[in-house]
Amino acid sequence: MSQRQELRTDLYAAWCPAETPRRSATLAKPIRVLMVTSEWPTQSWAPNHFIARQATFLRSSGVDVDVFHFHGAKNPINYLKAWVQLRGRLAYVSYDLIHAQFGQGALLALPRQLPLVVTFRGSDLQGIIGDFEGRLSRAGKILQRLSKFVARYADAVILVSAHMRSLIDESIPTHVIPSGIDFDLFRCIPQDDARLHLGLPLNKRLVLFVGRTTEVRKRYELARRAVEILNQSLSAELIVGWGFPHKEIPFLLNACDALVFTSLQEGSPNAVKEALACNLPVVSVAVADVPMRIEGIPGCEVCADDRPETIASALERVLRRAERIDGRKTVKNLAEDLLTQKLISIYQSVLKRHQPAKK
Repeated sequence: MSQRQELRTDLYAAWCPAETPRRSATLAKPIRVLMVTSEWPTQSWAPNHFIARQATFLRSSGVDVDVFHFHGAKNPINYLKAWVQLRGRLAYVSYDLIHAQFGQGALLALPRQLPLVVTFRGSDLQGIIGDFEGRLSRAGKILQRLSKFVARYADAVILVSAHMRSLIDESIPTHVIPSGIDFDLFRCIPQDDARLHLGLPLNKRLVLFVGRTTEVRKRYELARRAVEILNQSLSAELIVGWGFPHKEIPFLLNACDALVFTSLQEGSPNAVKEALACNLPVVSVAVADVPMRIEGIPGCEVCADDRPETIASALERVLRRAERIDGRKTVKNLAEDLLTQKLISIYQSVLKRHQPAKK
């Protein structure tokens, strides 16, 4: 591992010390991967730690990962500058393949100089929602078309959820690899201990909403209204999980009594999977792969519709039950180390197809 890679790994470990796995050389010959992404946790509270975690676990398994992070901000000029910078990197550094995170990251890899793996994570293929009716913004429509375009030129397409399969041409082979969970970090903590750690009241029912309150697709107002209705029959306080350092999120999940999930659009929401890992009851609208994740778990509910009254009723049933769920065992197959091996297998398959034919 290069000094630069060691530094990036150590910076991430400083924010999330429980998420630094033991290094293990599982590959006879390291694969050199350039990970290209417009999302990278430059702050401890950033919501995109799942990408850095994937890079960290890949490195621990013997993959030589370098990261090219750029700030697109929906600005074509930024993409052009990043494209030029990436070409300069490729001219001086040798890699075996490029792994682009999100469809917009894959744009920088075209025209291809190396084998290309693309992970589509949600709003790239689904488009960016621009209003509460679910209509796509202009930028969202453009991103959706560009993502479908780059999917045709990828050597491997990875989706974070099977429900996204219908969004690309049926002739394109796909793999489903959700974002993983680090079970050392997302662990069960006694509720009173978690509340004391965060300075939250010990004698209130707490309902957690995870996400930026101004992000249209998260529908914070729907969650707020549902808890407002809930308070007509059962007192509870809505806690907004945003701006917390990533290592504090497990305390938040253990401190609360239920997660309310109201998103209009998702790929495979990490908040729900992490809640299950912490045995936190989940009340959700039917979005993405959430119904599949919480199906059959006593203490979790998928709402029949998106009305705040329906969500409030589900929350009341869950809160009156007043028990943690047995959700952790249902997401054991999402352990980051297991998914890392699946990703490495995809890398190896792609590189095998690109090996020169033997004479």
